[in-house]
Amino acid sequence: MLKRSLILALLAFATPALADPPAILNVRVDQLGDLWKFDVTIRHNDSGWDHYADAWRVLDPDGKPLGTRNLAHPHVQEQPFTRSLSGVRIPEGVTEVSIQARDSVDGWASEIVRVPLR
Repeated sequence: MLKRSLILALLAFATPALADPPAILNVRVDQLGDLWKFDVTIRHNDSGWDHYADAWRVLDPDGKPLGTRNLAHPHVQEQPFTRSLSGVRIPEGVTEVSIQARDSVDGWASEIVRVPLR
């Protein structure tokens, strides 16, 4: 029994702590002619290069990606943070898109935020 407890304790220390998925706190949308700009604010417990929010994307109503903003580095000391993506082409007739964030360990988050277009 002691051996089993020791193994479980060692596994607990060897397994990396899971951070919460990236949370989308705010989305600002601006139309610039035929193209759109998205300013997305995200919070994630970035721990460094080993685990950080590394992208977010704009999805059409069918879940097809319309644009992706890759994040080039962790934001350990900058939480929450806002990054922009310009030049997104939205198909005619689409009145709502969704935003989905990703982290470098767990991939695309299950949370999807719906954003109405003006």
